[in-house]
Amino acid sequence: MYQFRIEDAFSLALKVGADAKQKNDELFFKYCPYCFGGNHDINTFSINLENGTFKCFRASCGKQGHFAELARDFNFPLEKDEKPTYRTLPQKEIVTKPKAVEYLQSRGISERITRKYKITVHKSNNNILIFPFYDEEGVLQFVKYRNMKFDGKGNKEWCEKNTKPILFGMAQCTDFDRLIITEGQIDSLSVAECGFPNVVSVPTGAKGFTWITHCWEWITKFKEVVVFGDNEKGQITLIDELSKKLPMTVKCVRNIDYLCEKDANDILLKYGKEAIIKAINNAELREVKFVKRLANVKAVDMQKLPKIKTGIYEIDKAIGGLFYGQVILLSGKRGEGKSTLMSQFAAEAIEQDNPVFVYSGELPNYHFKNWLDLQIAGGKHISTHFNEYGDEQYYLSDEVTKTINRWYFDKAFIFDNTAVEDDEYEGILKIITDAVCRYNIKLVCIDNLMTALDDNPQTDIYRQQSSFVKSLAKIAKKFDIAIILIAHPKKSNTEFNNDTVSGSSDITNAVDVVMNYERCYDGIADSKITITKNRLTGRILTGPNAIELVYSEKSKRIQSSKYFNRTKEYSCFIKTDDFDEITENLNF
Repeated sequence: MYQFRIEDAFSLALKVGADAKQKNDELFFKYCPYCFGGNHDINTFSINLENGTFKCFRASCGKQGHFAELARDFNFPLEKDEKPTYRTLPQKEIVTKPKAVEYLQSRGISERITRKYKITVHKSNNNILIFPFYDEEGVLQFVKYRNMKFDGKGNKEWCEKNTKPILFGMAQCTDFDRLIITEGQIDSLSVAECGFPNVVSVPTGAKGFTWITHCWEWITKFKEVVVFGDNEKGQITLIDELSKKLPMTVKCVRNIDYLCEKDANDILLKYGKEAIIKAINNAELREVKFVKRLANVKAVDMQKLPKIKTGIYEIDKAIGGLFYGQVILLSGKRGEGKSTLMSQFAAEAIEQDNPVFVYSGELPNYHFKNWLDLQIAGGKHISTHFNEYGDEQYYLSDEVTKTINRWYFDKAFIFDNTAVEDDEYEGILKIITDAVCRYNIKLVCIDNLMTALDDNPQTDIYRQQSSFVKSLAKIAKKFDIAIILIAHPKKSNTEFNNDTVSGSSDITNAVDVVMNYERCYDGIADSKITITKNRLTGRILTGPNAIELVYSEKSKRIQSSKYFNRTKEYSCFIKTDDFDEITENLNF
């Protein structure tokens, strides 16, 4: 008996001199080895590396079959798997003995079912229950034993050596409509007791599937299979493997219908036949992992999705804001203000009571704080003086700084880039995850992609970039947060687009929004934002539709050119009522 091996396909390709290349689960040949035909630019022939089937795609040839035939036709020797030999059991009549009837009655199984399945006890030991396994032709192929007085010593169950493993109960099945499969023999008898005609159990437990080869032709005649395995801590045995191996509809008894019991016999004993009947009739298709029914997806009002406003009207109008679960990529040339715009978004998040975590790989922490504090303070709270060269300098008084510190004490956190040389460093992704969980972070700001990457000389830079951004996307969705990632563009004189972002093309594929910030000199505006990807609302703003902005050297704020005369006052500087003033005077 030959079992297809992937290495055989590659060896045969070498033998016949094929120009071969693997793509997913197929090994493609440039030319068919049978007809030698094909197009120079198109693969003509393939071998499936999962099941060993081959096919020529040319209609004039169309040769197809199994790898064993291909090997025969091109004199490629195959190594056969050793076919196991099984004992032939004596086919004498089995007589059901009273001890077997008595024991199974104690398990809720009638004498009628016990005799129907020819259960008996060992002739030399009445405490050894015997389960005979007959195939669909009524031939005894396998025997299993069970110690009814098991005390924890030795084996509770064992099988007759060198006998062919098949399903228990095959001979008793009456049609090929619905087949019920249990793990244990007493469980299958329990189901039969409830009136189901087609019920079998596996010979060697939940992990033994050698029986499938011997029962394949028989079992594949059934229209449907219902798996009634054991309930092991919420996981139903048999279902995962059988749903993969069997071609027909395979359903599973629902976890809830086990009624907190382990198996079919326990349910029968405690809740009766109706519970078994209901469990089988309620069986459902096993849900595919990571797949859910669209009807079960909760409908949401897109306008009501939680988000963080950027504070710039035109951006919020275009993208709706920084939605939780999104990664927003912010690009722009070096020194043109990406970090400034990002820190302003952070200030807006804090204003909306959304805690922020910042990673700044290039700026010292005090530099980032100074920039952010100036943006929060605004022109009204910023002091000025002239330096020795006569240039105007901007700074914050101690009182203003204290006011800002109190305001964002529990809402603003930054990566400590002075500590990692001395302390154990587990990578920025781990630190982000820990910060999000510990401090309830809702906006993560990363400046920038290249400095945030873990240095791994074994992995090429493009793969590192792709993996990092995809990990950020998973974090954003898992923890329902927004992430802003700064990435530089390639050196180019062309208008910015998604392909302009430096590095792997996977970067812009993985994020939800792509924005580019750049300086310009056109009337009032001195900078602009273009939006080249907008997954949620779909609105793109490029060229003449770009958002025009102005920058204040004093406050470091960036705002719409339409509203540049308006000055925003952050809530830390606004007295809401007399109570605030009283508490300050009392030093509370």
